[in-house]
Formats: sequence, C-alpha cells, structure tokens
Amino acid sequence: MSAELAIRTEGLTKRFGHQRAVDSIDLAVPRGSVFGFLGPNGSGKTTTIRMLLGLVSATSGDIRMLGESMPGALASVLPHVGALVEGPAFYPFLSGRSNLHRLDSADRHSVSATRGSRVDAALDRVGLSAAADKKAHAYSLGMKQRLGLAGALLARRELFILDEPTNGLDPQGTREVRGIIRSLTDDGATVFVSSHLLTEIEQLCSHVAIMSAGRLVAQGPIDELRRVGNPRVVVRTPDTAEARRVLASLGLTLGEAASAELTVPSEQVTAALVAAGVRVRGLTVEGQTLEERFVALTGEGFDVAG
Repeated sequence: MSAELAIRTEGLTKRFGHQRAVDSIDLAVPRGSVFGFLGPNGSGKTTTIRMLLGLVSATSGDIRMLGESMPGALASVLPHVGALVEGPAFYPFLSGRSNLHRLDSADRHSVSATRGSRVDAALDRVGLSAAADKKAHAYSLGMKQRLGLAGALLARRELFILDEPTNGLDPQGTREVRGIIRSLTDDGATVFVSSHLLTEIEQLCSHVAIMSAGRLVAQGPIDELRRVGNPRVVVRTPDTAEARRVLASLGLTLGEAASAELTVPSEQVTAALVAAGVRVRGLTVEGQTLEERFVALTGEGFDVAG
C-alpha cells in the first residue's frame, strides 16, 4: 500500500508548548493524484506542510514521502519535490529571470548547461515571459505567486507541494494555474495543494483531506466525500404544493420548492408522486457539495468565492 502513496503520515503531531497545532493525523496521498488539503485558518494545514518539507520538526509520528522515511531521507527526496509555501520570497532588486537563475544555481543537482533554457521554459509556462526582466519588487502579488510556481517547475519533479498557489491571481491566472497543475499529473507527478477556494478544489482535485482544529476530520476521493450524508432529491413539477405534501408524507426533510433531503429510495419517491397524480417533469438526486461537507465536518463557513 505504501508504495502506492506519494505521502503517508502516521500519528503526525506538532505541539507548540501545550497547544497541539497538528494532532495525530494519518494522511494517505495516492501517487498521481491531485490532492486537496482544506481547512479554516489555524487548522494546521501550513504546519503540516512545513513538517512534510522538513522546515519544522514533528513532535511525534512518522512521515514517508516518495517511499522514503522523513526527515532522514530529506537530502535524497527533496530534489524530487517542487514546493511553494506561504508566499515565495525573492531578491527584490533582481529580475524575475535572475531570481530563478539564482534559485536553480543553489540546487546542487541542477545542470548549469541547461539552466537558461529551463528558466525560460518555466517563465513561459506561468505566463511571465514578458515580465522576466522586470525587478521582482515591481511584481504584483499574483506575479510573485507565478514566479514562485516557476521556481517549483525548474526541474522535473515527482511530487509538488503547493500552498495556496492561486493566491492573488485574477480569474484568468487562476484558470492558467489550474491547467498547469493538470499538466503536472499528465506527466505522472503527484500534486498536494492547500487552498481556501472550494470551487477550485472541486474542479481540480481527485482526492481531498479536511482539517479542523489540528485534526484530520475526513479524507478520500472527492466523489466519496460528497456521497456521505443524505443526498438531495430535486423534483421539477408544476404541481409544487401537492409534490411537497407527498414528499412530507414520505418523511423527507423539505427544502426550497419541491426539493428534499433523500432518506428513501428515489424509485419510491417517483412512484408516490405519480400515484398522487403529480406531474413529474424531472427528478434528480444530487450529492452534497464540498462546501456542505466542509460545514458539516467543521461547523465553520468557508470563503468559496476567493
């Protein structure tokens, strides 16, 4: 099983004094997945990412990345990991291109002969070719995010760990980053992405983990998480009042118009409506949205618009 996982943690814990920022979490990130890491502010997401990358030490628990035990194998594993964490920092009076050259030259595994072409390719991939020679201090927040992502793309990686990669980007930039992330998995990489944009996670990710107050409250394929809990049946009919009476008689929790939380088979709902003479123009069963699952699991709202 562990060979099929890009990241696995067991009992991973981080305490700051008496506070448990991360409380005994067991992550399982499948290879080749786009894995969304969700949670409100202060839930432990960034602390977890910093432990994965060896930026802070775990208080207890085990980490395996790309099949190797961490942090013991940091030197051999990190060259295969591209990361963007907590907003990238750059030399403000160097150009974007020069910053990437300096970043790449600090990697003892990089090939200097191909540095120029790889830097240019990374800048082009994130849409910064036209601003490559502009000083980094003149970059907007979104441009800095793009430059940080370009830094993660300088070499071929097996795993990408991205903390809020669309932070500060306009809608077009967000779509472009979404396309870049999809292309990474097309190349066989795994992407572990922390985000506060639920709509982005729903469109992008195959798997999701949800954190709340330092604990892992759910994880798994995104479609499975949506199926947990009562689905919703939506009835399209001109006979709204009669449809509502029939749904109520079946013990369904009614929502707006003739919709309800489904606790009986949809076939039984359809039969009861038809038997009562309700004209049914359509009946669909919808799973919970990721936002609804998030609120149910954490009791907190979430910024879904960005």
